[in-house]
Amino acid sequence: MRRDEWNDAAAGLVRPGMNIEIWSDIACPWCYIGKRRFEAALERFPHRDDVSVTWRSFQLDPSLPDHYDGSELDYLSERKGLARSQAASMFQHVSAQAAGVGLHYDFDRLVVANSFMAHRFLHVAKEAGVGDAAKERLLSGHFERGEDIGSIDALVAVGVELGLDATMVRDTLVSDRYASEVRDDIADGQALGVSGVPFFVFDRTYGVSGAQPTEVFTDTLTKAWAESHPLTIVGDADGSACGPDGCAI
Repeated sequence: MRRDEWNDAAAGLVRPGMNIEIWSDIACPWCYIGKRRFEAALERFPHRDDVSVTWRSFQLDPSLPDHYDGSELDYLSERKGLARSQAASMFQHVSAQAAGVGLHYDFDRLVVANSFMAHRFLHVAKEAGVGDAAKERLLSGHFERGEDIGSIDALVAVGVELGLDATMVRDTLVSDRYASEVRDDIADGQALGVSGVPFFVFDRTYGVSGAQPTEVFTDTLTKAWAESHPLTIVGDADGSACGPDGCAI
């Protein structure tokens, strides 16, 4: 919610809702799974129409070159030091978890690339009002479709698909626009203690780390809402009512 909206709320003009910030990286397999589990909780939340979601940038490996000449298996083995058998086992486990929320990961087709430019693209999309759709589209493109999130051409194509002007997207990505916004997101998250993703922050009060079960998100939504929207009792506390000890006369 914008500051002016909070001021209006304080004046009794509108009722403030809840803002949830989600730090995530497009190159993070658990971020897509966590997104689905969170969405399942939000869909059942009775106040979901009063909840705003803000996607925040985070990079798991800022040192990754724009394009890595190798597979995801090569990357985890060569740059992260994982045994190839261990990485392959991890792919199977994560893919099974993804399938459980309706996602179809394909690590054999996955293109390893630095995600910084894709995060800049997400800020372009956010400014144009299609940030949520862009986040979903890039995650699907990276993990399910074998698309290159480090390619300007690929990002422009996604932008056009979402209704953005191709020239505007390309001109933005060949410049350094929105680079500071991405870095600010990362710094803001680090200041809050975000060291891994996904990380969900509810009204800057509650934090949920990782792709937790849907029930955890449901409980946190309920707690955060109750804390920011306390019930106000109107009328005489001793008015006509019944309780465990009987009814008032």
